[in-house]
Amino acid sequence: MQGSTIDTTNNLVDTSVQSASAEAGHHEEHPDLRVFGLITFLASESLMFGGLFAAYLIYRANAGVWPPEETEVELLLPTINTIILVSSSFVIHKGDTAIKKNNLSGMRLWYVVTAIMGIIFLGGQVYEYMTLGYGLTTNVFSNCFYVMTGFHGLHVFVGVLLILGVLWRSRRAGHYNGEKHVGIEMAEIYWHFVDIIWIVLFTLLYILTQI
Repeated sequence: MQGSTIDTTNNLVDTSVQSASAEAGHHEEHPDLRVFGLITFLASESLMFGGLFAAYLIYRANAGVWPPEETEVELLLPTINTIILVSSSFVIHKGDTAIKKNNLSGMRLWYVVTAIMGIIFLGGQVYEYMTLGYGLTTNVFSNCFYVMTGFHGLHVFVGVLLILGVLWRSRRAGHYNGEKHVGIEMAEIYWHFVDIIWIVLFTLLYILTQI
C-alpha cells in the first residue's frame, strides 16, 4: 500500500514537471504579441530616422562648407545631455531587473530616476535651442538639425510618458510582479531605442561636424 502511494506521488510529480515544461515551451513558441507589436513599431521608426540620416549625409556630401559658419554647434551641453541619456539606459535596466526579482519598490525607484533624467535631457535640449542663435530656416544644416533633434525629442517625451504610465499602473496591487512585467519590459525596450538613436544623432550632428 505504501509503495503504491509512493508510485502515485512520483507519477504526479512527473506529470507536473512535463506539464510545466510543455507550458514553458508553449510560451517560448508564442511570444507576447505586445512586445512583437512594439518591435514592429520601432522598426518602422528606425526607417524614418534612417531616411533623415540619409538625407543629412547627402546634404553634407554636396556642401562645400559643413556646417555653414553661421550655424556652428557647441559640444559641452550636448555631451552632458548624452551622458545623462546613455546613463539612463543603465538606470532603467536596473528597474527591470528589480521587478524580475519581485522588487516592486526598487522598480519604482529606478523608473522615477529614469523619468527625471529624461526630463533633464529635454530641458537641456530646449535650452540649447534657445541659445543656438539660429533657427529652423537659417540654412539646410539648421533645418536638418532642428528636424532630427526635434523628432528625437518627441520620442524622448513619449518615452517619459510611457515610464510615468508604468509607475501609475504599478499603484494597482498585483499589476506588476516577478511573473507579470511585460509593460515594464516594453518601456525599457523603447527607452533603449531612444538612446541608440541619440548616439547616432550626436555622432552626426556634433562629433562629425568638428572634423
